[in-house]
Parts: sequence; structure tokens; C-alpha cells
Amino acid sequence: MPAATLRPPCSVLLLAGGRGQRMGGRDKGLVEWNGRPLIAWLHDQVRGLTDDLIISCNRNREQYAAYADHCVDDGEADFPGPLAGIRAGLRIARHAQVLVLPCDAPLIDAALIDSLLEKASERPVMLRQGEYWEPLFCVIPTALAASLESAWQSGERSPQRWLRPFSPVAVDCPQGDPRLANLNTPELLTQVNKSQQ
Repeated sequence: MPAATLRPPCSVLLLAGGRGQRMGGRDKGLVEWNGRPLIAWLHDQVRGLTDDLIISCNRNREQYAAYADHCVDDGEADFPGPLAGIRAGLRIARHAQVLVLPCDAPLIDAALIDSLLEKASERPVMLRQGEYWEPLFCVIPTALAASLESAWQSGERSPQRWLRPFSPVAVDCPQGDPRLANLNTPELLTQVNKSQQ
């Protein structure tokens, strides 16, 4: 029996609500890579982990609905960033822990996700490459939703600045770990395609 099935259930939040500036304004999660939308690759990795799969999206909700149990939008104008998506997801998450992943990281694998989930506790868990934290690859207790709301109302917009005071548990990855590659430009999508052929 896989170890993941022995853990308490978690919610999963896939962040797909950005403006897509580096993609020329295209909705990043729906951009195709290796013949499928980026969001489909993330869906494949996490679908078996949860009965509460949430996608934060600010447009094309009907298309994202095929990959989620729930779709949420930021409830804010002008694409205020990933913390807005995290805020929206924490509000509706059904389980005590929320695995958060960005939609443009299709190379993340089950082992790395498992490393995050196995450390889930009352503190956030976050990936770290060397000295650099990766706040969009994390597990957040839903008990922190009220803290996030307070920080948001005070003007905070940075996931890392919000999470760091909670002394997050680190999951360390090598510098340049390809599993964390953000395919957020047309050039990167093409390069990674070529490197895999």
C-alpha cells in the first residue's frame, strides 16, 4: 500500500490564475505542452491524492472545471498574484492541509510531492533550493487562513513574506532541480520539449 494512502486526506490547490504576461497574455494553465494543457500534467500527478482538488483560475473556468472538484477566482481585480489564489483556495478547502502547486511546473513528480506531504504538520512545508525558498510548492495548514486574511487586508501580497514567520519546514532540493522548472514562456516550453525528445 503506498505510503500516501496512510496519511490524513489533504486538499490540493493548483494555481492557474495569473495574467500570463510572459506567455503573451495567454492563460498559462491551458497552454499546450507535449500535446496537452499544462494543467492536465499537474492533474495527473495529484488527482489520486485528494477528493478536494481546487483550481484557482480567473478566466476559462469552464475549461478548468474538467480538471477540478472546485474552481475559484481571486475575487480581486487586475490579477493581484499567487497569494490571492492561495487565499481563495484556503477559504474553501475541506481538509486540514492544502498542497499548493503552480500550474506551469509539469515536471514535478510523485516523489517530490510525497516529500512535501509526509512533513505536513501545524507549520507550513515549503520546497527550498539551496538558500532559496520556493513558496508556490508548499503545504499550508488551513488553520492559517485567518492569518492570511489579516495579512492580505494589511496589504501583504507575497506568499514568501507571509509564510516565513511561521518557520516553514523545508524540503530541500538540489539547485536547478529540473522537477521545479517553471515553463512560463514559449521559449521554455520549446526548450523542454526538445530536451525530452
